[in-house]
Amino acid sequence: MRTVAIVDIGSNSIKVLVASRDPAGQIVAVKSKAIDARISSGISASVPRLSDEGMTSGLAAIHELLADAAPHSPERAVMVATSAVRDAANGRDFTDRIRRETGCEVRILTGAEEASAIGLGLTCDPALTDLQNFYVFDLGGGSLECLAFDERHVIQSVSLQLGCVRLTEKFVPDVAAPFSADSRAQLMAHVKATLNTGGFRFDLSLATSIVTGGTAVAIRAIQAARKNKTVDEVSSLITLRQLHDLLDRLGALPLEQRKLIPGLPPARADVFPAALATFIAVAETGGITSFRHSYHNLRFGLALQALRNL
Repeated sequence: MRTVAIVDIGSNSIKVLVASRDPAGQIVAVKSKAIDARISSGISASVPRLSDEGMTSGLAAIHELLADAAPHSPERAVMVATSAVRDAANGRDFTDRIRRETGCEVRILTGAEEASAIGLGLTCDPALTDLQNFYVFDLGGGSLECLAFDERHVIQSVSLQLGCVRLTEKFVPDVAAPFSADSRAQLMAHVKATLNTGGFRFDLSLATSIVTGGTAVAIRAIQAARKNKTVDEVSSLITLRQLHDLLDRLGALPLEQRKLIPGLPPARADVFPAALATFIAVAETGGITSFRHSYHNLRFGLALQALRNL
């Protein structure tokens, strides 16, 4: 089978997807891996800059992921960067460094390009073929991509600066302490105000809401660990009640105890309360009672595009 490798340089994690197409034309994941590199520290500053430490960590992750992809002999490698690199004053310096060390060009996606590729990826999910009208929310470290599909066509695509790293830096003064009621209230008010002023409309009828990204995976992993199951053995449905319960329980813990929660990646524990609060604010703004999780996000959309061009 012909394969491509997609490397997604995100604000919180860097991921690789090696993908091919089956005889029916469906995208198949041959290899998938994510590394929490957190290149986006300082992203909430008035003039964001990537730190030397963050860039070094990011490069190490990229080298590791390219090595993991190599045994599958991808015919093409596509490397993209999103919010953290897009917003950083020295983002181009980082992509130049990546090119020198790996030989790969990095395409810095605009918010619109990122959202469009996420939408294309969602259409590859065989579990969603029954859906016609649906919303998609992809939460990263730097931004929240919001899409609306009407009859499986994208009619809205908005990228908002509501990533969990960005909001943690802005509203959580001490990440080592429990997530305070003040931080929760201020963060959620900010998310709701940004959604209301950012141009995204919750006006589809009979729409299902889909979530993608590392936070949703972590939520399912925590639920799975509590039941001694794998992530894929638990429901992809994430209810608003579950989000509230999880935030109440985990938000009350200091960071060091939060890191011990089975299923929650320790490197994500500091931003996880902000991520949960963001999803709750989205749900309350849109009158949403539950989300469905999908793995088919940005990387699948880019893989589909790359495979079409082979």
